[in-house]
Amino acid sequence: MTTAIRRADRRISPVFLALVAVMAVSGWAVWSGTLAAHTGFAVFLFVVSGWVVSLCLHEYAHARTALHSGDISVEAKGYLTLNPLKYTHALLSIVLPVIFVIMGGIGLPGGAVFIERGRIQGRWRHSLISAAGPLTNIVFAAVCTAPFWLHGLAGVPAPFRFALAFLALLQVTAAILNFVPVPGLDGYGVIEPWLSYKLRRQVEPFAPFGLLAVFGLLWVPEVNQAFFGLVNTILHGLGVSSLDTYLGQQLFRFWQGEPPLPQGGGLF
Repeated sequence: MTTAIRRADRRISPVFLALVAVMAVSGWAVWSGTLAAHTGFAVFLFVVSGWVVSLCLHEYAHARTALHSGDISVEAKGYLTLNPLKYTHALLSIVLPVIFVIMGGIGLPGGAVFIERGRIQGRWRHSLISAAGPLTNIVFAAVCTAPFWLHGLAGVPAPFRFALAFLALLQVTAAILNFVPVPGLDGYGVIEPWLSYKLRRQVEPFAPFGLLAVFGLLWVPEVNQAFFGLVNTILHGLGVSSLDTYLGQQLFRFWQGEPPLPQGGGLF
């Protein structure tokens, strides 16, 4: 019975498999032009499903690292099933991040797994558990941008190229925001084990407001410009241009009408 329960706790959720299916089908539609009259909608489905898949992988990385570090409770909580509904509140974990993607093209760190830290020994393990999530976003960004930095864009349809670029932008923004050393974010979780007990107690009450403070700062024009300047610098280093991400975002916002795409080989 115990073995059967453990298998169920680790079995990939049908919800996650459905998300992967939506990502695959919508990605094929963008690539093939099957929905040529609704390319923007196909891009929207591809990016949103891809973004939620990355959220699941982000939280799974936290949970899996915690499991191997000593917290076996993550199994019973369903964190190893990749079910996005298991990662705290569906509204805060899934809906709100998607709304931020729609509104501003920012990868909001969504979801959370509750790790029983008392089960884990060693500061390095605690730091690694916190770092595992945003490191997953970095890997996801590397995969999305692989055709760019490997110079493998020949034959890639323009809408698919732009959709990948926008999805990569979301991953880079999520990785940067998550690594900010502010209470409530993974970056603070990385350094917290190395801080004094007194300092941790002083900072603890501010943890619920850390993410809000970061996003409040992003409304400051100078901070916003510096943040997206860093994002664009990273993407440029990976071969993704600002035009790629801009057109990807415009296609994503299909309700505004599809933008005119470059013709000929000037962009490529």
